[in-house]
Amino acid sequence: MARRYDTNDATDRSTGLREAASAVRRGELVVLPTDTVYGIGADAFSPEACADLLDAKGRGRNMPTPVLIGSPNTLHGLVTDFSEMAWELVDAFWPGALTLVAKQQPSLQWDLGDTRGTVAIRMPLHPVAIELLTEVGPMAVSSANLTGHPAPEDCDAAQDMLGDSVSVYLDGGPTPGIVPSSIVDVTGRVPVLLRAGALDADELRKVVPDLEVAN
Repeated sequence: MARRYDTNDATDRSTGLREAASAVRRGELVVLPTDTVYGIGADAFSPEACADLLDAKGRGRNMPTPVLIGSPNTLHGLVTDFSEMAWELVDAFWPGALTLVAKQQPSLQWDLGDTRGTVAIRMPLHPVAIELLTEVGPMAVSSANLTGHPAPEDCDAAQDMLGDSVSVYLDGGPTPGIVPSSIVDVTGRVPVLLRAGALDADELRKVVPDLEVAN
């Protein structure tokens, strides 16, 4: 049966983070608040847990799961051919609502779905998420909803949809809003904005003037 913890209560937060970390290490699923919406997460390096995550959402492998990290330093072990412009975006907007699509290290033993050698990666601006990610390392995290349903802004909505497919729910109260992260592809010579979300092209071009926008 799923367990739920109020992270706005100091005691519950400590217990919940400890239980969530243990669940992730066992290959189970957890729900956590982020700076956009609630996410459902798993150990990024457990193919079985990542498959369970897709199953819980009713999502196919053609929509691979993004990865959340707790520090920009983690990028060094996960991506390759990361350009100077990509680092400038990290310096300017992380932690925050910017997802970068980069070439993954070919040696990585993970299975996030049909990624074609890339990974969508982000460092969220939320203390509970950061604390969990710092404890367990990179997590595969997608919005905590059933595919085709609205992304949840509170823990109740996530639990109503996902139920006991999740072991631990970390309830941080309502999230700031449903505006998604912006997605920028940094696999090529010039960064390309794939999705404008919390950051628009004008804001991003203050850091990388050569940014292009996908058709």
